[in-house]
Order: sequence, then C-alpha cells, then structure tokens
Amino acid sequence: MRISRFAITALLLSATLAASRWSSERKSGFLSAPLETIDYQIDGWRARDIPPLTQGVLNVLRPTSYLARTYAKGDSQLAVFIAFYAQQRAGEAMHSPRVCLPGSGWEIVGFDSAVITVKGTGVTVNKYTIQQAGERMLVFYWYQSRQRIFASEYLGKLLLLRDALFEDSTAGSIVRITLRDLPGASDLGAEFAAALIPQVQHCLGR
Repeated sequence: MRISRFAITALLLSATLAASRWSSERKSGFLSAPLETIDYQIDGWRARDIPPLTQGVLNVLRPTSYLARTYAKGDSQLAVFIAFYAQQRAGEAMHSPRVCLPGSGWEIVGFDSAVITVKGTGVTVNKYTIQQAGERMLVFYWYQSRQRIFASEYLGKLLLLRDALFEDSTAGSIVRITLRDLPGASDLGAEFAAALIPQVQHCLGR
C-alpha cells in the first residue's frame, strides 16, 4: 500500500511538472469573437459600459481580455464581469470570488449553488450571498471554456491539468453576475445567466 501511494504521488507530481512545462510552451488560446460583441440588450435588459478597471486591479487579475457592464430592466440592475485568459499555467486557478470578495471588504454570508437551464441542459453555477456596510448582494459565478462550464475551483484545477496534458489550449474565462439581494433577485439572476451563457460560448468559439 505504501508503494502504491508513493507511486500515485510521484505520478501526480510528474504530471504537474510536465503540464507546467508544456503549458509554458503551448500557443495561447484566442476568442472567436471579442467579448465586446456580447449583446447590449439581453432579454429586455439594456447595458451600459462602466469605467475601465484600474491598472492596479489589472495587475492582480492579469486577464487577456475582460468585459465589465451593468444591465438594467425596469427598477432592477445587475453587474456583469467576464475575464478571459488565453493561457493558464497548470496548478494555478483564476482569481476566485471566494478569495477576492473578502479581500474587497465583502463578507460571504451564504454559500449556495443554482442550476441554470441552457438549451435544455442543466448547468450548475455558484450562488453566494454577500454583505458589506448593511448592503446585501447576490453573486452568481462560474468558469466557462470552449469545452465546458463548471462551478468548482477544485475541479477546475484538475481539469486545467488535464487540458494542459491532452488539449491544445488551457484558455478559459470566469463569468460573474452581481445584483442586490431583493425579493425575486435569485430568479432574475438565474434567468439572466441562462441568456448570457450562450453569448459567452459564442465568444469562446463553440
């Protein structure tokens, strides 16, 4: 048993080292369409751009491309942020809201998930409740690549290793929707996510 465990550990370490080397040599991925081509009107929601991220934030996130907008419908408003990475190094994940939100002063008071129906298929995404200075918000976020959509950061690390070893690209994106935690907000966020996911997939090329 000890030999078996040692062999498995050695195999994982070897695979990680190989993936890291190969990913550094691999060609960067690309978007089939710029993120800016995502519609300004989605299911009755109308968008406007918000000021660009500061250089300090960009230095931390290091996205290849990103999109930041607010969408409004009636009295409701939500914020959309998408960061695309042309290449990720094996063993490293994109910056998770689980870490970034507390670092920005938000307290995560609820960890949950939501199943979003896209073209008849259920997709699981994260749904967090956060608060700061008496303000409560809902955050939907997920990871999306040309091949798949998933919610778990831990699964993402395994999939990144797999893609580094067997695929031509480790490109991917993180998609986040934020809106005030008011009655009906969960349904609004889920409905918007269902409409947004195909548009992101179009940009990714599938």
